[in-house]
Amino acid sequence: MALVYNWQLGRPMEFPHRAEKYPKRQFAFVFNINRCLGCQTCTIACKSTWTFSKGQEYMWWNNVETKPYGGYPQFWDVKTLRLLEDANPGRQVWDATVTQSDANRNPRPYGTFKGKTVFETAGKGQNPDTQQRVLGYLPTDEEWTAPNIFEDTPKGVRGKPNQPMPDSASKPEHQTWFFYLQRICNHCSYPACLAACPRNAIYKRPEDGIVLIDQERCRGYRKCVEACPYKKAMYRSTTRVSEKCVGCYPRVEGSDPLSEGEPMETRCMAACIGKIRMQGLVNVDQTTGNWAEDRQNPLYYLVKVAKVALPLYPQFGTQPNGYYIPPRWVPRSYLRQMFGPGVDAALEAYVRPSRELLAVLQLFRVTQKIIFRYEIVEGEKVYETTVDGKPWAIYNDTVIGYGQRGQEIVRTTIEEPMFERPKKHANSI
Repeated sequence: MALVYNWQLGRPMEFPHRAEKYPKRQFAFVFNINRCLGCQTCTIACKSTWTFSKGQEYMWWNNVETKPYGGYPQFWDVKTLRLLEDANPGRQVWDATVTQSDANRNPRPYGTFKGKTVFETAGKGQNPDTQQRVLGYLPTDEEWTAPNIFEDTPKGVRGKPNQPMPDSASKPEHQTWFFYLQRICNHCSYPACLAACPRNAIYKRPEDGIVLIDQERCRGYRKCVEACPYKKAMYRSTTRVSEKCVGCYPRVEGSDPLSEGEPMETRCMAACIGKIRMQGLVNVDQTTGNWAEDRQNPLYYLVKVAKVALPLYPQFGTQPNGYYIPPRWVPRSYLRQMFGPGVDAALEAYVRPSRELLAVLQLFRVTQKIIFRYEIVEGEKVYETTVDGKPWAIYNDTVIGYGQRGQEIVRTTIEEPMFERPKKHANSI
């Protein structure tokens, strides 16, 4: 195994596959769970674009599942967490006391994960019967049958109906809770699917880090399905090869006819009604594999500076490039298990956002083109109040987004304009 530095874990880790070099840029995204409507528009946009053919009936490259009970395939996260715990009993813990970093070489924004990843538990010979390179499992056919299972099913205090949740983040009045988790392939920096493939059929594109399956090399061994802890690689029985989210790479690379040569967001991102999604490209440091410092890139700001967006199950060890702004109303203990020890700081930043964070949040879904850089033009104060007993104000700043060539592609204000329908038009409502 190669030794690589996983900045989400805050330590080096063992990885069974080492690429010769890192991608130049990395496809990444942020989902704001607090805004999701659960409308599944993103799901259908992906389905109608990529997985509408025979043999793809159960494939949902993008799905939105209701937590804590929902999942597609069913119980995917519970089963993987249990496998890790069984392989390393009682030691799957974080040390969040040390978060300082050694510049960009050894960042530790969330502390240090003391447990073992899906690579380290398999690599120690703890699965001699299967000779797994990555700890995982194959879902049953039944687990793939219900993409919306337990949708909108709430959870309360066991045995105490109508009682407030004791560990709610900032909404203690909630007596029950659930939230929507939006999922696509995380196009991980250290993909488990890639590490497990015996045919070397899976690769990361050097230009943007999107993870793809070479279907001419694939022989349908389903090692990728078994290894991916997020279960986003799927086997197609009609062709006997595996398929997965392709990151809508024609749009990302600007070759889609609609893109006019400019990098565009994926179909699931562009279709989002709730404006919960931001997707883009970040530069990669070729010596460390970490994100290169790019202060004015909105994704870099949300993840590295504001630290309001967190990786999904970072303890798996794949260093996913999908990040989430956690929901405010969910018990903290549940969120820490899912997003790591950065939850408390992320929620504090989101509930009482800084002037800059509030402006960057306005860039979500304002354009289909990828925003590479932003700047803020300050405006006048329009509102002030107190949040958690502390003063807080809103300024009507203007935030400007720039494209790959440095051209302005969008401009919006904190206060969204209101348009009134002229009286000459009939009111259809």
